[in-house]
Amino acid sequence: MSDTPSQEISTHPRTRSVWWWIPTLYFGQGIPYVAVMLLSVILYKNMGVSNTEIALYTSWLYLPFVIKPLWSPFVDMFRSKRWWIVCLELVIGAAFALVALTLPMDNFFRLTLAVFWLLAFAAATHDIASDGFYMLGLVPHEQAAYVGIRSTFFRLSMITGQGGLVYLAGKFTEVTGNLTLAWCIVFSLLSAMFLSLFVYHSLSLPRPANDVARVDSGGVAKTFVLIFAKFLKKKEIVSILLFLLLYRFAEAQLVKIAPVFMLDSPEKGGLGLSTATVGVVYGTIGMIALSIGGMLSAYLISRHGMKRWLWIMALAIHVPNLAFVYLAVALPSNVNVIASLVAAEQFGYGFGFTGYVLFMIMTAKGEHQTAHYAICTGFMALGMMLPGMVSGWLQTQLGYANFFIWVCVATIPGFLVTGLIKIEPGFGAKPTEP
Repeated sequence: MSDTPSQEISTHPRTRSVWWWIPTLYFGQGIPYVAVMLLSVILYKNMGVSNTEIALYTSWLYLPFVIKPLWSPFVDMFRSKRWWIVCLELVIGAAFALVALTLPMDNFFRLTLAVFWLLAFAAATHDIASDGFYMLGLVPHEQAAYVGIRSTFFRLSMITGQGGLVYLAGKFTEVTGNLTLAWCIVFSLLSAMFLSLFVYHSLSLPRPANDVARVDSGGVAKTFVLIFAKFLKKKEIVSILLFLLLYRFAEAQLVKIAPVFMLDSPEKGGLGLSTATVGVVYGTIGMIALSIGGMLSAYLISRHGMKRWLWIMALAIHVPNLAFVYLAVALPSNVNVIASLVAAEQFGYGFGFTGYVLFMIMTAKGEHQTAHYAICTGFMALGMMLPGMVSGWLQTQLGYANFFIWVCVATIPGFLVTGLIKIEPGFGAKPTEP
């Protein structure tokens, strides 16, 4: 069975179908991810859990994203990507409801962590199906052209999650005077959101002609082994793996500590912002800046190709980490100053991360691209999980200022692996008209 993407993805005109499914699909992909990776951090900080425990246990939630390549072939081999997407959105909606139900209980930490694990597994599988659906529905140059759209709506979901929902949690707490109730309301809203997505995608998600179960001759077991073997036989596989693991080595540590740094009091070395203010500064202004950076780099890549902008993206994602060094040393009380520096750091991160996504798309090209892209994202998650696990302990030992200095030192591996990879000439650039 051919793996060539179909030119016909639905009975509707292509432009209409693309705008009907890419925005909602990637908005839906981002919400559970931000809930697992960031909302859980702020929730547990509000509930009095220590930084060390927060960083350790929430970093473990990356594990489903790390090991998802182990079951990504089964998403390829059983049922359509569309079927997986719709069913998993129902599961994710139910998981959000379970978080709301378990939060008021005495042993909430263990119970909610268990539900977050379920949520993470469902979200990781939803990622596999969504990314496979994206690559089946678009030809290669369109995959690069529309990466800006998918990234934008993924980031809008991040704004909704770590901006709007964090802000709501803070405001609900102020209105009700009940922190637990406030977070229960937030997760109930998330549940309603995903049940709505389940209904919407059940009715309107297109049906690509090539979105079918895919088993090579020889059966399931042979196909499973073959998929991994073909990935590991790719040219420059060592450089590929090093890049996937180390490009975000510094960011993996920063992202776990930045929110708790903003929430902690100045006496503890933090900025002392309220939950609602963190939602505005980090979750809204920061994510808007990140989205602008991502869209700008996607546009520039579509004009000139990824190879031309590779080192600019590496500088953009790493150098602005210095902003947190200043914040931790100066501890400014002016929210405008804080927001400006956070926006600068997030803009750089957005600019540099687009190249990382396109590198994974380039690496996954060919047979079994859904499973191979999932393998790439698994290594990406491993690169986030392991540094993140120790970041809370490191911050406790070093203090915030020295920790952020260490983060800047930790950018060195990211620069080294950037020099190792090879980008196909013209990759990502929009073909010129004949």
